[in-house]
Amino acid sequence: MNIDRFVFAFAGTMILAGVALTLLVHVYFVAIPAFVGANMLQAAFTGFCPLAMILKKFGFKSGCAFA
Repeated sequence: MNIDRFVFAFAGTMILAGVALTLLVHVYFVAIPAFVGANMLQAAFTGFCPLAMILKKFGFKSGCAFA
């Protein structure tokens, strides 16, 4: 699995978990998907993704998005 796919899978998991926690636990958990969405938006324009940088240091191979 390359960095791009891992980042997308992680972001999707965090968004779904945040929505589930918002519905089942407390409304303030909506901050999780809001933060993930904002980070995805800024990464689309700047190319800066902290998770991609961490994964690159762990030896994951780069995809075309975070090369």
